[in-house]
Amino acid sequence: MLVAAAVCPCPPLLVPELASGAAPELDGLREACDTALRAVLAAAPDLLWVVGPGAEHGAFEDGGTGSFAPYGVDLAVTLGLGDPAEPLPGSLCVGAWLLDRAGWAGPAKGLAVPDYLEPELCAANGVRLAGSADRVGLLVLGEGSARRGLKAPGYLDERAEGFDAVAARGLAGADSGGELAGLDDELAFELMASGRAPWQVLAGAAADPATGPLDARLHYQDAPYGVGYFVADWTRAG
Repeated sequence: MLVAAAVCPCPPLLVPELASGAAPELDGLREACDTALRAVLAAAPDLLWVVGPGAEHGAFEDGGTGSFAPYGVDLAVTLGLGDPAEPLPGSLCVGAWLLDRAGWAGPAKGLAVPDYLEPELCAANGVRLAGSADRVGLLVLGEGSARRGLKAPGYLDERAEGFDAVAARGLAGADSGGELAGLDDELAFELMASGRAPWQVLAGAAADPATGPLDARLHYQDAPYGVGYFVADWTRAG
C-alpha cells in the first residue's frame, strides 16, 4: 500500500558538485526536495521505490549503483542497501543521491519508465508498486516541459505553460481531478516533459483502492533554465 510519495525533478545540476559555481541558484529547489522527502521518511515505509525517466522500461534491484562521472565528477551513488547490482540510469542516480542526502537507511528499488510508455501501462506499473510491500514509499522524478522559454533546451512552445499548469494542479491535489492520469503522452513528448510517465505511475499507485485519500503539498513550482520543475509530497490522510 502506498503511504507517501515525494515528487522531485532530476537535473544533474541538483547535485552541487556538478553545478559548481551555479550551485546556489538551486538551493531553494534542494531545500524543497529535502522537505518532501522528510514527509516520506516520516511515514516509515518498508520499501521505497525510485521512479524516473529512462531510455528503457525496467526495474532495478536494491543495491543498484551509479556514478556522475559522465558529467565530469567522480561521485558514486548506491540505491538502497543490497549487494551491488546493475548500473542505474541518470535519473535514478539523482534519486539515489537525494535519498542519501535525506538519510534514508532502508531498502530501495528503482523503476525506469521511458517517454513512449502508454498512460495505461504507467498506471498499471503504479498499482504493482503500491502492492509490493505493506508500506510503500515513492520518490518520483521528472520534469515538466523543457520548452518554457527562448533559451529553454527545446526553445519556446506556447503550449508548454498550459501543460505545466495542469501538471501542477495534479501534483497539488494528489491527482484528485485526474489531471496527471489524463496528461497526453504525445503532447508531453513534443514538449519534452520527462515527468509525464513517472507522474502517471504515481497516479496509478495512488488510485489503488487500498491506499485511501492522500494529502498533497506543492512545495516548489518554477521554470529555471526554461524547464518546469515541481516538488510535492503526498501522504496518506490521517
